Amino acid sequence: MKLLKYVPLFLFWGIVQAQEEVVHSVYFDFDKFALNDKQVNDAVDFIKKTDSTRIETIQIFGYTDDVGKEAYNYKLSTKRANAIQNKFIEKGIKSKIIVTIEGKGRILIDDDILENLPEKRSKNRRVDVVLNLKPLPKIEIPGFYNTIQKHHIIGDHIYLDNVLFERGSSKLTFKTKTELDKIARLLQKYKNLEFEIQGHVCCTPPYQKEAIDLDTKKRQLSVNRAQSVYKYLILKKIAKERMTFKGYGNTVPLGKGAEYDRRVELVISKI
Repeated sequence: MKLLKYVPLFLFWGIVQAQEEVVHSVYFDFDKFALNDKQVNDAVDFIKKTDSTRIETIQIFGYTDDVGKEAYNYKLSTKRANAIQNKFIEKGIKSKIIVTIEGKGRILIDDDILENLPEKRSKNRRVDVVLNLKPLPKIEIPGFYNTIQKHHIIGDHIYLDNVLFERGSSKLTFKTKTELDKIARLLQKYKNLEFEIQGHVCCTPPYQKEAIDLDTKKRQLSVNRAQSVYKYLILKKIAKERMTFKGYGNTVPLGKGAEYDRRVELVISKI
């Protein structure tokens, strides 16, 4: 049973994910295409503050207002776009990612729009710098399971609910072996999975990380528990090259009660 798997950063529609675009607009005075330092710096900062690993291409589109002849406005919009491109290259932005430099000419305003007409025209005297960004990858967060799944990612934890030990013991009980038999069958099915067997203990003082194994009289109980599972899985024909084992003492309590901390769990290390 999966408790947590991944957090998607974007919504998907069907099987196609739309490319993301971000736009910065540079505004010009009437009939001008020259740039001042602030305009240049703001545009360059816009690019530099964007994650460079995601910038696929840059497009530059120039526009004018609707005043004047169409041919003149087309030339003016092209000069505005070229002015931006030249400043970008001067500032070290690679020309190969600038795939479009285009003057679009004038932006017409509907005849019935009279309110704030000067302001609307001023917004049309501009260049749009469009960054086309690669989609962000899905972030997959390791999850928590109580059995082996077909699909795992590195870091997934498999809590073996029935692989619990008696206090001070690293011996496998009949119930524990029955559970490990099920796990072994799944591991034989999904042979790509490699994992660490992690042993744990309960009921030791905070200053004493490890507990004593009553059978060996050595303070390595969590290691012995992990090793017991390791040896049993080898008997069940699980290749030892797929497994490692390690004791974690009392450092990872579950907070569910002492009996649940006398446990072994598997953590996927390679897929």
